[in-house]
Amino acid sequence: MLKSVVRAVGAAVRLSSVATSTARTLPLSCQTLCSPSSATTRPFTRSLWMLNNNGASSGYRPKLFSSKALNPSISCGCGSLHTEGDKAFGAFLSDEIKEELKIQKNSNLPKMSGGWELALNGTEAKLSRNVAGEKITVTFNVNNSIPPNFEEEAEQGQQKSAEEEPEIVSSPNFVVDVTKQGAKHSLVFDCHFPEDEVSHAEGEEESDIFAIREVSFQPEGDTDWKENSYTLNTDALDWALYDHLMDFLADRGVDNTFADELMELSTAVEHQEYIKFLENLHGFVKCN
Repeated sequence: MLKSVVRAVGAAVRLSSVATSTARTLPLSCQTLCSPSSATTRPFTRSLWMLNNNGASSGYRPKLFSSKALNPSISCGCGSLHTEGDKAFGAFLSDEIKEELKIQKNSNLPKMSGGWELALNGTEAKLSRNVAGEKITVTFNVNNSIPPNFEEEAEQGQQKSAEEEPEIVSSPNFVVDVTKQGAKHSLVFDCHFPEDEVSHAEGEEESDIFAIREVSFQPEGDTDWKENSYTLNTDALDWALYDHLMDFLADRGVDNTFADELMELSTAVEHQEYIKFLENLHGFVKCN
């Protein structure tokens, strides 16, 4: 009699486990995943891609995409995915491009004073000039050059008008390379625009809008920063030495005026690249 009771209890436990396992698989049902309003659609996106990926290492692969009802309709001959979301995305991008073109100040890039020659390679820019046998080169990249402006965040329930929105300014890090004739090494300055512009000396009328972060000698003509070359960090540098380094740059045309013009140039380049990105994204979404 006792053995019969034990068997009955064991059978009940097994049935309960099967019911629980079945219930846990319900969120992966086709009805839930295909519903646009389902809250579980986004969390399972990566899992579904893995299950449909032929390169997965798992031997077991549920046929979640075997039904023709799940295949999207193709509206052109490119064979790519086209959805109502893509259509809405394309319309939004079209409007966004028009608005960005409206606020674009000038299709031509601003000129740098001081005889600097500009060369562009995508988001990378190089400014160069020759002074009394020395070659000065300044390079920067507009990617990630727009700092976040947390102070201008609107309060909850309030929205700022277009006139009240802060102007977007690109302030990239830049590298100054000074090369002398016959020298095997160049003196390289890693510079940036600090968030807080602090004067280096009391009574100084105008503070520097850019700062030197590091200084190092690098092989002449080598574009890669050699980590085994000694690098002078200016965080704990004597102010007198630091001021001489800033004067050294100013004598070669890298001063506050240059830094102002560089930000203006970088902002224009960044905006051009942003518009190009939106246009490429629009063409990609629409499959043009």
